[in-house]
Amino acid sequence: MNLIDKVRSIQLAQKQPSVLVIGDFMIDHYIWGSATRLSAEAPVPIVNVKNESTTLGGAGNVVQNLVALGAKVTVAGVIGDDAAGNQLIEILESEGVKTDTIIKDNTRSTTVKTRILVGSHQVVRVDREVTDAVSQEFEDELIEKLGANIDSSDIVILSDYNKGLFAPGLTQRLIKIANERGKKVVIDPKGLNYEKYRGAYIIKPNRKELAEAAKTEKISGIADLQHAAKTIFQQTGATYLIVTLSEEGMAIVTEQTSKLLPVKATEVFDVTGAGDTVIAAIAYFIALGLPVDEACELANHAAAIVIRHIGSATTTIDEIIKNMGGH
Repeated sequence: MNLIDKVRSIQLAQKQPSVLVIGDFMIDHYIWGSATRLSAEAPVPIVNVKNESTTLGGAGNVVQNLVALGAKVTVAGVIGDDAAGNQLIEILESEGVKTDTIIKDNTRSTTVKTRILVGSHQVVRVDREVTDAVSQEFEDELIEKLGANIDSSDIVILSDYNKGLFAPGLTQRLIKIANERGKKVVIDPKGLNYEKYRGAYIIKPNRKELAEAAKTEKISGIADLQHAAKTIFQQTGATYLIVTLSEEGMAIVTEQTSKLLPVKATEVFDVTGAGDTVIAAIAYFIALGLPVDEACELANHAAAIVIRHIGSATTTIDEIIKNMGGH
């Protein structure tokens, strides 16, 4: 059975894998306007606001990709006890996502990234956030609440945006609990400390993140990739590194082998959020029982679809089949 037929049979079976996303959830706030003159107060444009919109950001983009593919999603994380936090939960629940393990901390603010755009040009971005490590009290509360959700999930994603949730201690507790319960952990990493991801099944850095974490100057070919990956395997004991290579596609790396999957895109408009699409698709197809190489092949097609759109986008099984040459 070829891969298109496999995906079609999955579709016909209407299986709905359960995916637990633990991560840094945030709000992306966009303000669109026009600017025809400079301010008299400072050499900056005066933006006349025409439109505003609010979407999920950070780990929320992973969630929206999973929902679009057809997964049953549960989320966990720590947000502020504020209006933005309430809005974030409302959006998640409107997507049919279980939010009972999102914890509100009144000492934090929910991360909100406000982008002001004139035409298609971003003029400024304003971030409201607290990135201090989550307190021990909230760590313990999160672990206590998560047990049942880990048990009922087919796979666990840790979506790290370096906003204070994934301190080394908590990250290790989460991975250990998931592994003890026989659940594979897939990680979208951030920062330089990959040792905190020890025990993960898959870690998915992009080329730049891998080079920085492995303290390598640059990664230009498969040999460089394998050399950098060796450092990460020593630190983490991960089974796979999936390295996204922007317009070159992605690489599946184990301690012994590397396999390059060339990009499937015919047009590239915007790679924003493509990494979130990749990790969502990989986790989704592994949860359905596909091997890693096939899950990555499908994720590569999913990424090719979303980078044809401006801004973060999602895709569906039908679109993936079509992109693979199916009808």
